[in-house]
Amino acid sequence: MAEHGKKYEEVVKLVEDRPYEPAEAVALAKQTSYVKFDATVELHMRMGLDPRHADQQVRGVALLPNGLGKPVRVLVFAQGEGALLATQAGADFVGSDELIRQIQGGWVDFDVSIATQDRMGRVGGLGRILGRRGLMPNPRSGTVVPAEDLPRAIRDAKKGRVDFRLDRTAIIHVPVGKVSFEDDKLLENISTLVDAVVRAKPTGGKGQYVRSIYVTTSMGPSVKMDLNPTLALAGSAA
Repeated sequence: MAEHGKKYEEVVKLVEDRPYEPAEAVALAKQTSYVKFDATVELHMRMGLDPRHADQQVRGVALLPNGLGKPVRVLVFAQGEGALLATQAGADFVGSDELIRQIQGGWVDFDVSIATQDRMGRVGGLGRILGRRGLMPNPRSGTVVPAEDLPRAIRDAKKGRVDFRLDRTAIIHVPVGKVSFEDDKLLENISTLVDAVVRAKPTGGKGQYVRSIYVTTSMGPSVKMDLNPTLALAGSAA
């Protein structure tokens, strides 16, 4: 295990070995962020699921009301009228075969990709490149849409859309904002995310669905959140 630096060792002393109320946990996570840049705040949720089973997979989308605190570069695979709509809606990159060739050549300088339904036959070949980066358009995450729905999909992506999914260790990791956000803005984003995860409970999930939740910042220590009050945030976001 890699050793932490002196600054980390100083701030980790501020974190007690106990669960914190949501507002207290967010404030402490921000307090223990020691880096000089505007660190990302993340939520880590350990789930009571077995990712080896298809009926225990979790995948979904949350539209964070206060965004992520950074510009989101949106690429759209479309042509004709769809390409025109995407350009007018503010997509950063719009095209079809020429974009596919660029990506095949190693270019992935974007944050979200959206495709019209008629382009997926061409885009499907990019699965190996985009899939492992979480950038592959997918109907279940709302990133494969009819051309007329492109403006809405692009607005959602720009405003704070985050995709979440269960990883191989049964954990969901999702960014929820920046350290520079006001505490209540971070709590609103966390409420929305927790609500989306609770609603996405798979049919095969038995027993305790969410086992623990931690909030942390880039390179900072994790702060354990009191589970029941944090899950109660889901109701406040409904």
